[in-house]
Amino acid sequence: MIDKMHVTSVSGGVSRGGENVSESWLTLNGIVERGHLVASRKSEHYPRGTVEMQIPYFKKQGFDLSSLFKATLNISISPHTFSFKKTKYIFRNIRWTDQHPPEDFSFSSCRIEFAGIKYEGWIYYPHPETKKRHFQTQSTIEIIAPYIPNIKYGDRVEVEINTEEIKIEAP
Repeated sequence: MIDKMHVTSVSGGVSRGGENVSESWLTLNGIVERGHLVASRKSEHYPRGTVEMQIPYFKKQGFDLSSLFKATLNISISPHTFSFKKTKYIFRNIRWTDQHPPEDFSFSSCRIEFAGIKYEGWIYYPHPETKKRHFQTQSTIEIIAPYIPNIKYGDRVEVEINTEEIKIEAP
């Protein structure tokens, strides 16, 4: 199955509280695509970008994204799709706006490689069942990462995901 997906696998360990935890990483080829343009800027429904508005709510619960670019990078991995198996961070019932009911969010660490440089980031997943608008396909991974100079729509990138948390399916 991995050969058909054109991915490579990398395994490594990470230390959490003195315990060595194994993580499996999968590298996917992707293409940067245009999103709904609400994560990074003011829109009809939001006075600031949605990510900027949400970050303080995550920070209150101990998850600080404030050093990252206040936007999402939308990466198409089509024809493959992804889903969460389990998640490193999940936040439930976050009321970050009065425009719609509270939402649930999941995050999984990831890495993006562009122009020979790797960036550490987070897969950002507003749960569709709690979301009112601006849906993505299951072939689009939204990532919050540091600012990446010169990246633009149509650029090819590599995304490393943790296969303990994210499941990738081929068509």
